[in-house]
This record gives sequence, C-alpha cells and structure tokens, in this order.
Amino acid sequence: MFRLLKYLKAYKFALLMVVVLTAVRVLATLALPDYMADIINKGIIGNDQHLIWLNGGIMTFVTLLSGVATVGAGYFAAKTATGFATDLRYKVFTKVENFSKLELDKFSTASLITRTTNDIQQIQQVMVLMLTLVLMAPMMGIGAIIKGLHLAPSMSWIIILAVVTIIVVISCFFAAAVPKFKIMQKMVDKLNLVTRENLTGLRVIRAFNREKYQEDKFDQTNRQLTSVTLYVNRLMSGLQPSMFFIFNAISILIIWVGAHYVQSGSLQIGSMIAFMQYALLILTSFMMISFIFILVPRAAVSGQRIQEVLQTKSQINDPAKPVLLQAGQSMAVEFKDVSFSYAGAQEKVLHNISFKAEPGQLTAIVGSTGSGKSTLVNLVPRFYDATDGQVLVGGVDVRRLRQADLRENVGYVAQKSVLFSGTVASNIAYGRPSADPTEIKQAAKVAQADHFINNLDGKYQAAISQDGGNVSGGQRQRLAIARALLKKPAVYLFDDSF
Repeated sequence: MFRLLKYLKAYKFALLMVVVLTAVRVLATLALPDYMADIINKGIIGNDQHLIWLNGGIMTFVTLLSGVATVGAGYFAAKTATGFATDLRYKVFTKVENFSKLELDKFSTASLITRTTNDIQQIQQVMVLMLTLVLMAPMMGIGAIIKGLHLAPSMSWIIILAVVTIIVVISCFFAAAVPKFKIMQKMVDKLNLVTRENLTGLRVIRAFNREKYQEDKFDQTNRQLTSVTLYVNRLMSGLQPSMFFIFNAISILIIWVGAHYVQSGSLQIGSMIAFMQYALLILTSFMMISFIFILVPRAAVSGQRIQEVLQTKSQINDPAKPVLLQAGQSMAVEFKDVSFSYAGAQEKVLHNISFKAEPGQLTAIVGSTGSGKSTLVNLVPRFYDATDGQVLVGGVDVRRLRQADLRENVGYVAQKSVLFSGTVASNIAYGRPSADPTEIKQAAKVAQADHFINNLDGKYQAAISQDGGNVSGGQRQRLAIARALLKKPAVYLFDDSF
C-alpha cells in the first residue's frame, strides 16, 4: 500500500496544510489542561476572580482556534484523499486499457472491477482517517507524555502501564483480523463474478429454467462473504469497549494514587486533574490509532491488489524501433508457419498455419466450432502474439509494428458484437469520429442496417444502451459491421459476424 503513496506528490500543499493545522489543533488541546490547573490551584482555591476570567477567556479562544484548525485539517485531508483516489482510479483504468488479452484473462473482469472501485474506496477511507486522526495521534501522545511527566513525574509509571496495555490489546486484535480481511476481498471478487455472470447470461438461465440453481449459487457466495464480514465486525466490536475499559481503569488509578499525593501535600489538586487530562489524551491518541487498525488491514490488502495491477507488464508491447505503415494502402496478410498455444495450455490451438491473403481478395477460414478460427483472427491485430512463426501485414511482421499503427489499418468485427452507450451514429463512427453523416449512412446501407435504423425513434440519433441491450443481436452485428466499413481500413477481419 505504501508504494502507492508516490501518487501524492500532486497534493503537497494540501498535505502541508493538514500538518500545520493539525499541529495548531494539538498545541491548543495540550494548552487547555495547564490553564484549567491554574484556575483550580490559584483561582478557585485562592478566590482570584480575575485569574478565573482571564484563563477562562484564553481557554475559550484556544478552543475556538482548535475548532477552526480541525475543520481546516478535515477539508484538506478530504481533498487530498479524494484527489489521490481519483488519480489512482485513472492510473488503474489506463493500465487495464493497455493490457493484452493475456493479462485480462489473468485477472478476470470481475476482479478488475472490484480493484478499480471497492479496493480504491477502502484506501480512500483509510487515508482520510490517517490524515485526520493518525497524523494527530503521535503529536498529541508525545506532547501529552512530556507534559504529564513534567507535571507529576512520580505517577509516570501509570502512563507506561496504560501504553503497554493498549499496545498488547491492539496487537492481539490486529493479528486476528488481517487474514480475514484478505479472505473478505477475495469473496467480494467472487460475489461480483457470480452477479455479473448471472446478469450477462440471464436469457440462457431462463431458457433452461435454472433460476433456482443461480439463486442458490449466489446465496452460497453471499453467505460466505456475510460470515467472514460478521466475524471481522464481531472481533473489531470488542476493540472499542476494551479501550474504554482501560480508559476508565486508568482514570480511577490516577485518582486513587493522586489522592495520596494530594493528602501528603506533594501534589496540588489542579495538577492531579491536569495530569489525568494528559493521561486521557495519551489514551485517546492510542484509541485513534486503534480505530485506524480496524480499516488498515483491509486497506493494506486492497493496496496490494491495486499494486498487482499497476506492476503487471503487458506481454504484448511496441518494438523499440517500429516500422511505419502507410495508412490506407492495400496490404496482404500472410501467415508463415504459425503455431499458437494459450498460457498454461498443454497443447497448441494452431499448428504450422501458412497462407497468404492478397489485397482485393476474399479469404475465408472454414472450420468446426472450437477449431481455432477466432484465435487465428486475433493474431492479426496482436490481441495475442504467435507462439511460433510469423504473422505479416503489408509484408512486415506485426511484432515490428506499433500496435496503434497496426490497428489503424485493421477493421475488426468481433464474434460477439459489442456496442457502447450513446447513439446509433456515435457507434458507427466509433472507429472514425470525424466521419460526416453521409458517410455514416452509406456504411449503414452497405451493412444493411439502414432499414431498421430508419424505423427507430430518432433514427441515427436513437439512443443505444450499454452493450446494445435495446437492440437485437442481429442489429448489433449490422451496426458492428457498419462501424468497421466506415473506418475504411486496409484489412477487414470478420470473425463469424455474418
């Protein structure tokens, strides 16, 4: 998680303001017990009304100053944490955008969605608390220890006892919680996977009357996540009562021991009460840290998962010295003794494939389902790289071309047609946004999509929902074909889209 903090460089000013305002708040808080002790020792006991009003006024001002500093520190902390999360989400998104299908298959869609949303949200929450509480806690704890020891050194052993007890209690809770937080994030992944699978395959589920099976599958995953979450929450729910028990026990101990010193005349009543206030500030500092420990383990797991994405290097990269292609020119596609196997597979999907598709010619790859037709097509735009042999476009090995240049010259229609939320026109013009309405209509006409488009409300400006859910499968295919035709590339790749 700490490796991700390098992205905080853009928020140096906000972080500085958090530190400054937190320091002001701490100094104001530490000053209050001294003024209170002075009032008790000299004002009330000595009946000095002027001292009471003076110190009371100063305490009121210091309290107001502390309140303003608290609000300011909270504002800059929220700004920093929110901006950090925004940048981190963008980094993860752009990293995933550059993944090849190999990396996408490794993480799975459901896991990447969880890492981009839930995991980053966990880190954002912890960062806000760290900047508002954890940053203040050490300052206040150290300051209170110094002030307390100076005020009543004879009772310093009470502070040591309290600190050791709290550290032991927090360590026990922390050791028990960390493994469960790791399991919890994996269960969130699994729940997203089951939910997404159910929503995507809803028509198939209904067609085979398997709703009950899917409900049981979801319920099992949901109950597993609930069980782990309940365990962690029950465990952590015992932390706060434990802290308050120590808190109150130390207060009683200070009063008990301090009363003997007051009776013997070696300690004033105001000083004893001030010492108790400093002791409670020390305990409060550790309580703040204990609250963070409730979320830190889960955020640490989330940070590790995000770091895995950011550190993953795509296996398909641009060459150091790429060969340039002339966009728009006719190009031959040639396979020279090409073989391919998926990662971890024992056998190759393609074996020694060799052929050449000349410009202006139609080349059809015919084979049974599962024979590797889609795999072969995916090698041309470098969604995968051939295990052996060469794939040539325009006489150049695709591995010697920049991916952007290569794909600029390829019009691709996938086996499963994919549309994006927007309009009919924006989907057709997706590959060439500068296309004018006449070109869009011509591409739709060639793809035989103009007939159903003209029957839609709004025609070419008709809304298309996510993944084209408001049009039929055949209509999606026609729009996808029109999209490839409008691009006017050198090479057309139709993966069973007819």
